[in-house]
Amino acid sequence: MAQIKVVMKIMTMNDEKTKKKAIEAVADIYGVDSIAADLKEQKLTVIGDMDTIAIAKKLKKIGKTDLVSVGPAKEEKKGEKKDENK
Repeated sequence: MAQIKVVMKIMTMNDEKTKKKAIEAVADIYGVDSIAADLKEQKLTVIGDMDTIAIAKKLKKIGKTDLVSVGPAKEEKKGEKKDENK
């Protein structure tokens, strides 16, 4: 499996206590490499070879969540390769 990046918005994540609970819940999932939380935007970013549904199920116990995006962890820059060939 390739590494994926999952961004979730947690509506109830507005303090450090909830942020810590969310990080701990996702950290238990097999395949998670890194976790980043942004309290200001209420977003949790998870990168790794893991099941997206497992993340959603764990975070649902903490509060209302919305899936913002799922995609590859690293974006390849195609524009730069084209400029080098010219």
